[in-house]
Amino acid sequence: MSMKVERSTVEQVRARFDLHKRKKQEKTEVREYDIEAIVSARREEEERQKMDRREKRKERKRRRKDDEDDEDLGGLDPAMVSVMGFDGFVTKTKANLKSHPEFQS
Repeated sequence: MSMKVERSTVEQVRARFDLHKRKKQEKTEVREYDIEAIVSARREEEERQKMDRREKRKERKRRRKDDEDDEDLGGLDPAMVSVMGFDGFVTKTKANLKSHPEFQS
């Protein structure tokens, strides 16, 4: 393998300059924008993002509610609790005492 580099002629250099000049002109010509298409695409993207955020909020709310329900059961399996026939370990008298104004601290 030879390590010699071929020398370019003046015609080859000019042709290369013309090629690069044409490529640069093509790039500038392609940059015509369709404003309506860009605006509508951005609106659609914003709507999609809003829907995603809304879904995430709903999912977090559902998870939080499920976690609260699990805490109310004392960490027990909800199916097992329903089979056993009770909803939790809080008695009605304690629940009534908590809501009564005389026993609030």
